[in-house]
Order: sequence, then structure tokens, then C-alpha cells
Amino acid sequence: MAIGFVLISTAPTKEHDVYSKLLKISEITELYPLFGDYDLIAKLETDDYNKLGQIVVEVIRGIDGVIDTKTLTGINF
Repeated sequence: MAIGFVLISTAPTKEHDVYSKLLKISEITELYPLFGDYDLIAKLETDDYNKLGQIVVEVIRGIDGVIDTKTLTGINF
């Protein structure tokens, strides 16, 4: 299993729209609004890291209002 945390910056006033669209992505298991440099953080769980990267690049970055992402990958102990 691949786990990733995606920090997401949105365009001004687009936070709620982006949040609503992210909720529809089945691989996102947790989603929280943030204050600070990023607006949202999403936890993704996929079968492998290639799929995780594909979701970030093709799906999350493709959402209207997303202007930047930073992905942190994790491991299970």
C-alpha cells in the first residue's frame, strides 16, 4: 500500500469548491482545511506509488482552483 499526504494551495475564494471536488476522489481517505502556506491537506491511500502520483498529477492538479501541490510519501512500520 502507498500512502501520501498532499498539501494543496488554492486560488483565492476557491477553497470550498476544491474541497468539495476532492471529497469525490475515492483514494482520499482524509481531508482537512489548513491555515498557513497551504489551504488543504489530503491523505491518499493507493495500491502503489505510481497510482498515487497519477492521481496527484492527473486528478488533483487538474481541479479548477488548484494552483500548487506538494506531496509527501509515507511508509508503514
